[in-house]
Amino acid sequence: MTEPRPARIFEHPLAFGSLRVWLGLLIENRPIDRKFLLRALVVTLSTLATSPLRIYESLRYRKAVERTAIHPAPIFIIGHWRSGTTHLHNLLAQDESFGYVSTFQAFAPGLAIVGNSWLKPAVDWVAKKFHPTREIDNIPLSMDNPEEEDLAIANLSPWSYLHMYTFPRRAQFYFERYVTNFESLPKAIITKWKQAYLSVLRKASLQAGGKRLVIKNCADSARISTLLELFPDAKFIHICRNPYDIFRSTEHLYRVVLGRAQLQDVAPETAEEWVLRFYPQLMQRLFADKALIPAGNLVELRYEELVDDPVAQLRKVYETLDLPDFAKAEPRFHAYLKSIAGYQRNEYQMDAGMIAKLNEHWSFAFEALGYEQIETARANDPTRKRGQ
Repeated sequence: MTEPRPARIFEHPLAFGSLRVWLGLLIENRPIDRKFLLRALVVTLSTLATSPLRIYESLRYRKAVERTAIHPAPIFIIGHWRSGTTHLHNLLAQDESFGYVSTFQAFAPGLAIVGNSWLKPAVDWVAKKFHPTREIDNIPLSMDNPEEEDLAIANLSPWSYLHMYTFPRRAQFYFERYVTNFESLPKAIITKWKQAYLSVLRKASLQAGGKRLVIKNCADSARISTLLELFPDAKFIHICRNPYDIFRSTEHLYRVVLGRAQLQDVAPETAEEWVLRFYPQLMQRLFADKALIPAGNLVELRYEELVDDPVAQLRKVYETLDLPDFAKAEPRFHAYLKSIAGYQRNEYQMDAGMIAKLNEHWSFAFEALGYEQIETARANDPTRKRGQ
């Protein structure tokens, strides 16, 4: 899709993952395009160099991690990418009674304990020096921020949709296999995935002192039944957003992550095609499966309402899910909101042709979510923009 920028050669999301998994992925998904060979080599050397640390952590802390109990009712934030899941995750993380999978734990799950005191600060310094905010959404970057646990799964195993960014020619395979068709996988693979998944949550619980975890992972939107098997009392927050805004913002997300991860070149229009194809697959599965969630364990929000009155929406979450101590956490919510008061959303233009295409192919989502479709004639206004 693009020429790799030199700085990004060293920013691959799997750089601190398993060497064995990385080599297996390279073999399974070959060939690697020539212009990405240096990036592949850097990741290989990084995973090789950190292998002794992962071995040491496994030997030193395996039993402690295995003994760690996960709170039986974690809170899962679900919804499509760019629906406000990250904003909501960051807000709930301000409640000191909750724990979460941190960015460092997700990027380096195999050495998250031994590297916490020295490697995490070093990585955090480098990350902030070159990228003080995330390119995806302009949110300040920190290794202590909450992160999607699927990134940890991708660093530990081949069983993650995130590998589609590294090997984009097989994007449909990875997305459908590990997201929308996940529960059709062979039982042996699901069992191994559960083991890896629970190991990530146990380690996060250990480092959080046993606190109840707040977990944000958009792929979980299609894995509700599996999550309920693991945690029958789990709580769910579904946040939605206007599909028109989702389209361009998710396309931007795909382009940014591809720029840092891909080892195969793809056509410029690939990101747009992914959004058009994958959004309906995820949302239709979510709409069908959220009925499995027991009454009282699901609350639904709109991104637009969360932005307009975040504290009121958080109060709604606590009341609906019967979560304790909202009043105690409220001052921290206000403090965090004040700290991001200058946040600027990216803006994108939406042309009439694309609006017509979304109206045709995503009409089910507009209806289910209660968003009004734009008439194509209104879309001809060249000044019309959609926010990230």
